[in-house]
Amino acid sequence: MNPLDVVKLTALMEGHRGSADIYIGLIDGPVVQSHPDLTGESIRELPGRPGGRCSHVDSAACLHGTFVAGILKAKRSSTAPGICPDCTLLVRPIFAETTSGNQQMPSAPPEELATAIVESIAAGAHVLNMSAALVQPSARGERALQAALDYAAQREVLAVAAAGNQGTVGTSLITRHPWVIPVAACDLQGRPIHLSNLGHSIGKHGLSAPGDGVTSLGSDGKALTSGGTSVAAPFVTGAIALLWSAFPAATAAQVKLALTQGVRPRRPTLIPPLLDAWAAYQALAAAHGRK
Repeated sequence: MNPLDVVKLTALMEGHRGSADIYIGLIDGPVVQSHPDLTGESIRELPGRPGGRCSHVDSAACLHGTFVAGILKAKRSSTAPGICPDCTLLVRPIFAETTSGNQQMPSAPPEELATAIVESIAAGAHVLNMSAALVQPSARGERALQAALDYAAQREVLAVAAAGNQGTVGTSLITRHPWVIPVAACDLQGRPIHLSNLGHSIGKHGLSAPGDGVTSLGSDGKALTSGGTSVAAPFVTGAIALLWSAFPAATAAQVKLALTQGVRPRRPTLIPPLLDAWAAYQALAAAHGRK
């Protein structure tokens, strides 16, 4: 099955390509912006260390950032999902490039993630896509990250975060923040995959999306198939960008409610419900007087 069909994105994508006025903050690795399957004219590089362009195309950071960018913004003619090709992508790298090509979720200190959140918001992001494991935790770093997430809520910038790939039950500072939409990974039948983190806050505030056998852009120009919660997160981010493009007058709270509540009441569970992009579209259409 096509991963886009699993979360009812296909129908939404048939009528919408996104809007250049909707900015997605990609807080990840650098991106091969010259990739022929990326619409590079609406990719903007934010200052950061390292830079937003890949220095080593075989690095884990470059591979990760380019793969996620492909899910969000690849051309519709590519093998990648290309959910919102006409949206604007703000690339704010937080992962240092190495020569390692492993596909594990890269990591960053909480202070660096906090800085990237604030800078992406300052650049005009409407929604943030975050796929990072936190390292070097400290009380100061966690306070900074908490403040940055609070700031996103105050500025009505939606925040989507990968739930993590440790296969554990629990929460983190990111996944338990009430403004964040944590994303667990499922297979193409909608079942949680074994490495996806789950938990009460993830089940309460989050969503599930495809994170198994997803094909997107490789940093070497070839298609790449991968999985994990960092693969699942941009399906939710892309859905948000498409919905906001279709309903530019909608508030962040309305978009978040339509996505996370849809047409079904939530039940207490460790496993979040599956993203239903079409139900979210219908909910927003009803709220805004459209058929």
